Amino acid sequence: MRISAIDRCCPKPQFTASRNGYENPINRKSEKGLAIWGSIGGSALVGATAAGIGSCFIKSGASKRAWKLGGIGVAAGLLTMALTLPAKLYDTKVKAFAREKEMDVFSRDRELKSNIMEEVDKEVKDEDVSLDQKINHYTTVQMANNGNGLLVKGA
Repeated sequence: MRISAIDRCCPKPQFTASRNGYENPINRKSEKGLAIWGSIGGSALVGATAAGIGSCFIKSGASKRAWKLGGIGVAAGLLTMALTLPAKLYDTKVKAFAREKEMDVFSRDRELKSNIMEEVDKEVKDEDVSLDQKINHYTTVQMANNGNGLLVKGA
């Protein structure tokens, strides 16, 4: 399957089909990378805030004030990243796994519905099948597709 962008402003997702025209669009590597960059950004924000708060307590005439504030900011940022990164990576891994499974179920469901509708279409075009049986199969598929009925067939 190849999906192209609508206009030039949108990035083009690259989906290449490897089997039966289906590939799961959830990518665990990109999810992990986004979690790492999010953690780095949050840690940088905490470090800058800690350096700003430290500037209130370190007098402006103190020797090596910039080095002290930088050290406070870096220490706070590294501590924040060390405490939050493992939890974010674990959470991202679990959510990506769940989203992959949801996407698989959704895609397989759509594929099965498409196959069933093709079979019903072939049956409708077949002249050997009676009209009542064609109507019965079509309405059964439509009811199952809409979720309006439960089909229980006995022996």
